[in-house]
Amino acid sequence: MELSGRKAVVVGLGKSGVAAARLLAAHGARLAVADDKSLADLEPVLEGLRGIVLEVHPGGLSEAAFRDRDLVVLSPGVPPSLPLLAQARARGAEVIGEVELASRFIEEPIAGITGTNGKSTTTALTAHLLTRAGFSVFAGGNLGDALSNRVLRGGKLDATVCELSSYQLEGIDTLRCAAATVLNVTPDHIERHPSLESYAQAKERIFKNQRPGDAAALNVADPRVAAMRTNPGVARREFDPRYPRSSQAAAFRSGPRTLSVDGATYELRAATLRGAHNAENALAAIILATHLGARCPALQEGLDTYPGLPHRLEPVRTLEGVEWINDSKATNVDSVEKSLSAFERGVVLIMGGRGKGAPYAPLRPLFRGRVDALLTIGEDAPRIEKESSAPRGGARPSHARRGDGLQRLRRVRRRAAR
Repeated sequence: MELSGRKAVVVGLGKSGVAAARLLAAHGARLAVADDKSLADLEPVLEGLRGIVLEVHPGGLSEAAFRDRDLVVLSPGVPPSLPLLAQARARGAEVIGEVELASRFIEEPIAGITGTNGKSTTTALTAHLLTRAGFSVFAGGNLGDALSNRVLRGGKLDATVCELSSYQLEGIDTLRCAAATVLNVTPDHIERHPSLESYAQAKERIFKNQRPGDAAALNVADPRVAAMRTNPGVARREFDPRYPRSSQAAAFRSGPRTLSVDGATYELRAATLRGAHNAENALAAIILATHLGARCPALQEGLDTYPGLPHRLEPVRTLEGVEWINDSKATNVDSVEKSLSAFERGVVLIMGGRGKGAPYAPLRPLFRGRVDALLTIGEDAPRIEKESSAPRGGARPSHARRGDGLQRLRRVRRRAAR
């Protein structure tokens, strides 16, 4: 991509916007930036961009930010449907996302991962499997490190593993994934996507530019994923961990903690991969890593040594016989459901904060015999308590009120110790 002399504007100065700005400047673009924040709030960020930014447009988007600009690079949080962006396109400007920009400079194969839940774990696990197999790998995208940073660091790598959100996939044009997966599609980001169908369509874009010889791994246990289209000549690797079928012999789960891919068998022994949902994540990761050239036994070694990610079923410590788990990245009902399913009994669940509009009632069946106490906190606490309580006569989880949560936890700990 030729950038020298192009008049570019980066919209949104979060991590990915800052990385995009540096990438554009490094390739000779004449750079402007725009952000909703005030100039005073942007000052710490602009200090790190001093000398490369020619214009700053703070305090919200305006027509002036796009005037005479032939390239607009969006941060993921900026909807591409904004009227000002439509006007920029009408004037001939190219409007792309940060991952699209970065992908045009990446030569090694890209493994792309998306889904409502599990994409960060699958991204980190895929990168870990490839690394244990001796590959040099960059892992990033929606997971921590902006894809533009891969380009800025330079050097030759064997693979890039990229977590892609629906927001990022809306901004792609030519990004090609040599191996890609969609893990699941459940209600999320309803403030951005007008319907679940449009949300699924954004996820499906991960397969948009695949070519013959590439691989697409689809969890067909999810009907929306099963309905997604892949391009002719792309190896469509369907898997359903619940009901293996002969048509899915390329990738299926053959036992509670045993996976089978292309005739090779793998055991899930790491505590960081507990639960049926992590069996799905591991299947996808193995398919992607295998397509890029990794082989057993290095893959099994990678599964055994996977360290996990912070805040995702993360073991914190065991104290007086009670295991403490940090799963604070479970930020929607479906992810909480998957995490709870990884445990059989004796759970004290702390849940709350600001919800995303999805009902909590689907969690109710999981409480019976599994959850000893439910401590509700934050803005959605009353709603969680109301919707998760069993009908009269049924099993009912215990809800902590302000001030008695610590005593309740102490009682549960004493019971566990006995």
